[in-house]
Amino acid sequence: MSSEPSSPPHSEFLAAAAQRRNVTTGQVIPISAELLRRHEQQQKFRRLINPGITRPNSQEAAMASLKILSKISENLIREPENPKFRQFKPTNDTIRRHLIETKGALEYAIEIGFRPEVKEFQPLYVWNERKSEELRLGAQILQETIELAEQKLARSQKNAAEAKAAAEAATQKALLAFMDDRKTKMLRDQRDRDNREVRALHSSSVDHEGTTSPSSPLSNIGMPGGGHVLSSPDPVVVDEPPPYRD
Repeated sequence: MSSEPSSPPHSEFLAAAAQRRNVTTGQVIPISAELLRRHEQQQKFRRLINPGITRPNSQEAAMASLKILSKISENLIREPENPKFRQFKPTNDTIRRHLIETKGALEYAIEIGFRPEVKEFQPLYVWNERKSEELRLGAQILQETIELAEQKLARSQKNAAEAKAAAEAATQKALLAFMDDRKTKMLRDQRDRDNREVRALHSSSVDHEGTTSPSSPLSNIGMPGGGHVLSSPDPVVVDEPPPYRD
């Protein structure tokens, strides 16, 4: 009985299976095992961040831990021989708060090469220089994650500021419209009052013109055909002429 062929190693299998096609010639180009391995390592670092650090912690705590890890990594990349950058104390207040007590942060530090040791009865995390590649790759993922988070926060703050400004503008517009309506109503009410007063004065004037007052001089004057005789306070007496004689 023939034995079944053994399955290829995981990385070699992925290298053979994962291929990309040249969009111009259509030629299939295999992806190298080294490139796949690097991609897997990048994905591992991303998973250590999300969900590893971001899920169990608040957004503020997660971001603070990522920045501490990024600072440790960048310092070590910039000065790899500096002893103060090659180790950190877990009892340090900043380290304790952002790496030890924040869930998932210490696992990331270990993945970029830090290992627990005891020197002179002092607990330390010391970097292993054979982890230079992991350090650089982890620092790159940290920087990318922080930049994306800051860009997202900036967009969120901008949107919030624009929404607030729009709401304030709408409120101001509504207030101005209300004040305009109120002013218009006041003017309209005043005009209506003025019109009522004018109509009232006009109606009173018409009533006085159609009725003669008792004190009017015309009330003592007899009109023809009215049964009254015109008289004066001092009647004039006319002498009769003498009779005619021959």
